Amino acid sequence: MSESVVVVTGGGRGIGRAICERFAAGGSQVVAASRSRQALEETRNVIERAGGRCHVLLTDVCSTGDIDGLIESTVSRFGRIDVLVNNAGVAPLSKIEDLDPSIFETLIAVNVTAVYYGCRAVWPVMCRQGGGVIVNISSVASVDPFPGFAAYGAAKAWVSAWTRGLANEGRAVGIRVFAVAPGAVETRMLRDAFPDFPDDQTLQPADVADFVYALAQPQCRYATGQTVFVKK
Repeated sequence: MSESVVVVTGGGRGIGRAICERFAAGGSQVVAASRSRQALEETRNVIERAGGRCHVLLTDVCSTGDIDGLIESTVSRFGRIDVLVNNAGVAPLSKIEDLDPSIFETLIAVNVTAVYYGCRAVWPVMCRQGGGVIVNISSVASVDPFPGFAAYGAAKAWVSAWTRGLANEGRAVGIRVFAVAPGAVETRMLRDAFPDFPDDQTLQPADVADFVYALAQPQCRYATGQTVFVKK
């Protein structure tokens, strides 16, 4: 999507950074959002060294004001938003008897509420410009939540259901909505929870980024509403 404007939450590292890199390599203007200024600067440096374009905005995805500001600032600067990738996420590993309510509330805020905030904020922008693409990052845990990931899997199942519902609403106004559901990906998030996870069973962040990029292309215009599972 050459010359398109792409917003990526959680763009400071891991899958989010890889998504930013992939769209920038394709000629897009990327807007990376994260709570960490240092991580955002690292993302921008990586992209600009490769000849791409990246704008960064400090954003707390759990704040509706921050998300509204992210969308408004992007439109003010670039005039449009062609793709929004709701990538920011947290994945605490905890059995139900150890799952503190504060951890659960944070999990829901980042994995569920923030996705709602992003979609709600960008929707009128995409309606006015005649269309756009939203890609929400789900997880294989949405259909196979192994012990300790019940809450996380349930949150990601919501993301997949939300994606189907929004896709149905978006057809009439040219907005396509997808979800990408990775298995284990070689990120800090994975290693924090599973330090001994086998290397040969993990995807690289770039593998996921390739699928996100592909779904945003015109060739996938008739597949809206799908959740694409990506795993080894």
